[in-house]
Amino acid sequence: MSEQSIDTRPRYAPPTGDRPLSPHLQIWRWSVTMATSILHRATGIALYAGSVLLVLWLLGGALTEGFYDGVTGFLGSPFGILILVGFTWAQMFHLSNGIKYLIWDSGRLLQREVAKKTAWGVLIASFVLTALVWLVALSVGG
Repeated sequence: MSEQSIDTRPRYAPPTGDRPLSPHLQIWRWSVTMATSILHRATGIALYAGSVLLVLWLLGGALTEGFYDGVTGFLGSPFGILILVGFTWAQMFHLSNGIKYLIWDSGRLLQREVAKKTAWGVLIASFVLTALVWLVALSVGG
């Protein structure tokens, strides 16, 4: 190989100072679609934490009666019920938003105004579904 065929140019373009900055949260104006995207990630993390709580409850049932009673007592407390309602909402939101993303992946409902409406629909659906789940659970005696 000759010396003339070796490429010695830099692999990246150094910043010149006259280029625009990348967008960041201080520049963007919040929108409902942005909020639902962030909430989708946050509820995914919450579902992991709630799954650990579910495993503890199941493990308690498999190990000793005292451990099971302790976990069940915690979940039956006002704070535990608040956690369970939040876990249910996270599940319903993640499910509803996941369905919205499946529709968006097919190339449908991507117009700006329609996307805003579907994002609001996801939020409303998540609260309605959570309320329905808890109404059914409480009416059955849970």
